[in-house]
Amino acid sequence: MSAVKQPATARRRAPLIRRVSSPREQRLSETDRTEAFSDDVLAIAVTLLVLDVSVPVRDALHTSLATALSRQWPSYAAYVTSFLVIGIIWVNHHAVFELIGVVNRTTLFLNLMLLMSVVAIPFTTALLSEYLTVGGGDARAAALVYSAVMLAVSGAFAGLYIYVVRNKALLAEGVDTQAMRASFVRFSVVGMVFYVATLVVALFSAPLCLLAHLLIALYYCFEQIRPTRRPAET
Repeated sequence: MSAVKQPATARRRAPLIRRVSSPREQRLSETDRTEAFSDDVLAIAVTLLVLDVSVPVRDALHTSLATALSRQWPSYAAYVTSFLVIGIIWVNHHAVFELIGVVNRTTLFLNLMLLMSVVAIPFTTALLSEYLTVGGGDARAAALVYSAVMLAVSGAFAGLYIYVVRNKALLAEGVDTQAMRASFVRFSVVGMVFYVATLVVALFSAPLCLLAHLLIALYYCFEQIRPTRRPAET
């Protein structure tokens, strides 16, 4: 016998039947939404960086294309440095949210403060690449603005991290809070000290300041947060 064909109305209503998720699953979905939103913002910020790398206009060339491209090295250097910075922020942001089981309103706002600082990086990157080699007060001002935004990013990240560490109810099950506290100096304090130092370097040399930011980015390439979990109780 052939199977009885269901009425069209029944087929349309079937998708309305959904499994009711548990409160725990709902809380986790809120964390996932926060990560997804953050990923989108970081992806846009890192994409905007390449807009500062311009193509030499053919009709305006007074030298060879190779020479014109080589003269844009400040844009390339600033692009690579800022791309690494935002990329590493994304990696470490993921590492932090691996430790979070629940997000509350304060966590969301602290995360927004971090994202607000990050989306300013493309502007400061374009600013620094434009004035990197002019020397004098303009180069110094551009480097100071770049470093100030990086310091703001570091401070916002530190604020988010320390808030989560101090609120055990937000942490995922089994996360070792002692290990998190121990990594705070390595993850946040050291970075903030480095970024304050770049403000001093910016007063003397904009190119050297950009190099310092590249070195700080390389420091954060190494894992500074180790999401350890306690063994399950028997």
